[in-house]
Amino acid sequence: MLQTQLSSPSSLGADLRALRKARGMTLQDMAAALGRSVGWLSQVERDLSEPSITDLRHIAATLDIAVSTLFRRGAAPAEEEGYVVRSTARRPIGSRTAGLVEELLSPDLTDDFEMVHSTFEAHSEIETPVARPTQEVGYLISGRLDLDIGGRHFTLHPGDSFRIRGEAFRWMNPYDTPAVAIWVIAPPVY
Repeated sequence: MLQTQLSSPSSLGADLRALRKARGMTLQDMAAALGRSVGWLSQVERDLSEPSITDLRHIAATLDIAVSTLFRRGAAPAEEEGYVVRSTARRPIGSRTAGLVEELLSPDLTDDFEMVHSTFEAHSEIETPVARPTQEVGYLISGRLDLDIGGRHFTLHPGDSFRIRGEAFRWMNPYDTPAVAIWVIAPPVY
């Protein structure tokens, strides 16, 4: 029984439920924000009803995510579904910030955490600090990246790691090469 539950593939509905819960929204809150019934949203989250493209746009706006987050790039072979994410099948995610490309490394959004591949383009930055009710750790693979965390400034080099615990933070890449980092975020926010 447990093996069946663990090996069942992730779904749009499961991801929507995880994102809604990560934002502290009830079914009632989300349905009201969408102008839809609780029953309809419940059916979508249980994969009994399929939302239209317009519905998906409204859902993405309500959850403050890119619509592309709700789509998978490529179907995994059945034996890999829920276990392996091939580099060619990563889902784009993120806040649509210019200069930042984020891809989901986790198979789906139903775990207690998510793993994200982030590429910070050269000479890019986020101007407004972000504060999320999360714990985040990251590891810089390549390039250099400046972080302001809770009012403290840090310059990261390849091999450096960091942690953010609900503090406001900003990132900046004033350098001539992209910076690539792996982030683990709990609970999932994308």
